[in-house]
Amino acid sequence: MESDGVNTLRSNKRSRSELEAEDPSPKNGNAPAAQREGTVKASSCTVLLLIARIDSSSDDDIGPALPSSVPKKKRRVLPYEKLYIASLPASPRYSKSLMHKDQLSFVTITPLTDFLITSSVDGVVKFWKKVAVGVEFVKEFRAHVGEIRSVSVSADGRSFATAGVDKSVKIFDVVTFDLLSMLTLDITPRCVCWVHKRGASMPLLAISDEFSSTIGIYDGWGENQKPLHTITSIHRSPVTLMAFNDTYDCVVSADEGGMLEYWRPSGSYEKPDNVFEYKSSTNLFDFKKSKSLPTSITTSPSGHQFATFSFPDRKVRVFDFSTGKLYRTYDESLTTITEMQQAGTALQKLEDVEFGRRLAIERELENPATRNKINIIFDETGHFILYGSIMGTKVINTFTNRVVKVFGKDEPFRSLNLALYQGQPQKKGIVTVSMAASANPLLQDAEARDPMLVSSASGKVRFYIFTNDTDASKSSRDIQNEKPRNLNALSKFEAKPAETGTSAILHTTYGDIHIRLFPEAAPKAVENFVTHSKNGYYNNTIFHRVIRKFMIQCGDPLGDGTGGESIWGREFEDEFSTLKHDKPYTVSMANAGPNTNGSQFFITTEKTPWLDKKHTIFGRAIQGLDVVHRIENTRVYKEKPEEDVKIVNISIA
Repeated sequence: MESDGVNTLRSNKRSRSELEAEDPSPKNGNAPAAQREGTVKASSCTVLLLIARIDSSSDDDIGPALPSSVPKKKRRVLPYEKLYIASLPASPRYSKSLMHKDQLSFVTITPLTDFLITSSVDGVVKFWKKVAVGVEFVKEFRAHVGEIRSVSVSADGRSFATAGVDKSVKIFDVVTFDLLSMLTLDITPRCVCWVHKRGASMPLLAISDEFSSTIGIYDGWGENQKPLHTITSIHRSPVTLMAFNDTYDCVVSADEGGMLEYWRPSGSYEKPDNVFEYKSSTNLFDFKKSKSLPTSITTSPSGHQFATFSFPDRKVRVFDFSTGKLYRTYDESLTTITEMQQAGTALQKLEDVEFGRRLAIERELENPATRNKINIIFDETGHFILYGSIMGTKVINTFTNRVVKVFGKDEPFRSLNLALYQGQPQKKGIVTVSMAASANPLLQDAEARDPMLVSSASGKVRFYIFTNDTDASKSSRDIQNEKPRNLNALSKFEAKPAETGTSAILHTTYGDIHIRLFPEAAPKAVENFVTHSKNGYYNNTIFHRVIRKFMIQCGDPLGDGTGGESIWGREFEDEFSTLKHDKPYTVSMANAGPNTNGSQFFITTEKTPWLDKKHTIFGRAIQGLDVVHRIENTRVYKEKPEEDVKIVNISIA
């Protein structure tokens, strides 16, 4: 191509003799002045003509030309996106809310069998049947004595399981909405997950242990109280989450160390061959690198992806299942949210007071008793993910990377646990082509979809239902389906100094410590301790500061001595009495100075008179003193035990 241009330039050049031969002007220097002037003008014109010819020669170059301007990048378009969005509930406001007697923990839609199952922190499970419009109550079970830690529904929608702090697992038959069996365990279950494929003759239930890395595989009928197989070699820390992928016949599980593992729930119980070969080629180490723990794992309907939410980085991650590679990441951290609010780039600009209120709720989600209730769900196509945020429930198209819808952005609650129904509840029999092509309005009504999004909320005893009903009245959408509390009893309860007790038992990983409480001497400190204990605030927190011959300190949900707050959301004042630090095993509030009490407390192991009038005394340990000394003598590094010593939970009497 360059040689053509050079030849063109050479062909346009002329020798002096050729130019003189073409020039009719005289060749001698004695020509008249007019002739000489004409000669100069002609020569100038010839030079300009040559320059023009040389410049025009560039137009004859062979090859593509550069664009005059950079073309705009085309936005990715998902085919049939509008149709997929139309399959979601139309109303951005909830159309109905229903009640439990206590705060909601989990909401679950059973695939194929069209049931909604709700569970609350008091161990109650309720079954609701999806009907033409909305749901109808079916049955209620008092499944557990205490909190429900985990729930799971099988891939075929026929089996449902719950795990409680009472060391039991309840197994339900969904279709008959009946309690099928109960597993009484020697361990405290942390997580349950059905791990059998659709149509399997033997249902299998995986149960992880709260305090070890083992996973037991149990008979899903509940006929055998002992595990069929125990997995010990996959994880090194207690397993907190499990999710089964029916397409790959594979389980992805996460532990307290932030490690994700793949394993097959049969045979060798090792990583299947139909996924990545080497874990180093995946992004599954991202949680470990960011020092975060996933609190939710959900697989897509097709099984080709799974989504996670993690703390404390508050990131939503979407992975390709077979390769373990990251597909999308969405940052929902408080820093990012605040910066976007200040810059005006947020999805919705909030008033400063409203933003502050919502931000305070977001901070409360760090509580270990709350964060495991947050989840992410896929729609039926797998192209959209839904999760709760400070702005409402976001619907994100992961293909185009855009927020396409927000539910409840103006509602007075923060969504936590979500479930989505997109079926056709009235569909009966077989619809022929001619029937489907007809204009029969009755047939069209019968085949119409009735999508439904169900959400629990932070600190609420209700669950909220979003449907196609955009005209629901605010005055009638909150249904009082539970009997109101006895108002007289409630007023008496409120007249008391709130929650109180005279004794407590700290159930630790080293044993039980019995404590006598002093509500008369320190009513606020006892109320704070008792309320936190009953709400599970101290569950799974560690003894983060241990000094031999002095004290053992705990009560910080962050585990580093910098966290924790009182039940009032602020620091509260000291309460000094005649009680002294004149004997060991005194239980006192930890603080950062006068009137800065939060949630942390400590137990002394010696007389500590210098602490008098500096720390509020609210109890004394009376039994399990050997456990106190065992914790005191554990190996530490910079006052923190090398091996975590945890408070499992606290019983109040």
